[in-house]
Parts: sequence; C-alpha cells; structure tokens
Amino acid sequence: MLHHISFGVSNIERSAAFYDAALAPLGYVRVWEDIRPGEIDQAIGYGSPGGGDKLAIKFCPEGQRPPGPGFHLAFASASRRAVVDFHEAAVAHGGIDNGQPGLRAHYGPNYFAAFVVDPDGHHIEAVFNSPE
Repeated sequence: MLHHISFGVSNIERSAAFYDAALAPLGYVRVWEDIRPGEIDQAIGYGSPGGGDKLAIKFCPEGQRPPGPGFHLAFASASRRAVVDFHEAAVAHGGIDNGQPGLRAHYGPNYFAAFVVDPDGHHIEAVFNSPE
C-alpha cells in the first residue's frame, strides 16, 4: 500500500548520522541523497540496498513537529539480534529509549520489538515477528 514516508528534520547531518546507524542493523541503507550544505530542500532516502526509498528525511530549517500520539513507523527486522542492535545504535546516536528490546506478548507470541524517539521526536520501532 505505501510507497514511502517522509519525516521533516531540523538538522539533516544529525538525522543522517542517526538513521545511518539505526537502520544499518536492519539492513537498510541510503539509496539516494541530495545534500547541499547551507541550502533548503536537502533530503536522504533509505531503503534496501539496490532498491527505492521507503523512508525519506527532509531538511526543514524551521523544524517540523512530528505526528502526534499514536503515530509511529515500524521497520521490519530479520532477527531479534537486529532489533537489539537497532535500539543500541539509535540510542548511541541521539535517540531516546521508548521501549527496550523484548517480547510484546500482547501483540503476539513472537512479537519482538524495540522503540525509540529520534532526535526530532519521531517515534520509530524495529520489529521481528517470527519464531527464532
């Protein structure tokens, strides 16, 4: 259903460092970038290697308010270990812990996830939902 989603960010360099680190354990990379220091309309797209973007971060110098309560973006993970690594990398690069890695039985018997708030306040999750 979705082609991609975009987040407005107040500092493209800080957000790029955060998403480069947080998404790497999940196997996602920069698939394109339009970085022109000092200019507006800069952006970076993330997705699977060799594919199109599924997440774009766009520089908004006046800042953007993230969506309100109830909204978050969940990234698929290939393993529980990758969920743990996502969480550790995200927190180490300016993210705020919003739910340690672990099973969430109320979502299903195999739902293993971690939750983080990015440096601009966007809520993100990594999830592995299969028996390991």
